[in-house]
Amino acid sequence: MNTPADGTRRTESEPPTQAERLPTPRERGATIIADRVVARIAAHVARTAQEHRAALPSGHPATPPSASAITRGGSVRLGLGLDLPYPADLASVCEGIQHDVAERVTQLTGLDVDEVTLTIRRLVPEGGLRRGRVQ
Repeated sequence: MNTPADGTRRTESEPPTQAERLPTPRERGATIIADRVVARIAAHVARTAQEHRAALPSGHPATPPSASAITRGGSVRLGLGLDLPYPADLASVCEGIQHDVAERVTQLTGLDVDEVTLTIRRLVPEGGLRRGRVQ
């Protein structure tokens, strides 16, 4: 009789269970996620974080956040570009978005996020863009 890792006993004639047939995780290898896939995940997460932390004024055309990713050895560096409302505490808003994106990308991909660089593409005034003279 053999005793598998789970402590149950089985006879020699019984086939091994699927868990017993699998090689150890180290022998199985790794899952590789392409940079462009991580970037798309980050862009989606950034849009959610932007809506939560810094909703743009109504009437502003929704320009989705852009993202880039560079993965190396189980970690990733992210670059984000997005529009933010003005006036706002930009430092606090950016820090919150960076934190949200780093945490969620780690949860979804299993990669450690080393850095999130955020570029503000445009500040959107609360009253919208106005044409005319400044007085």
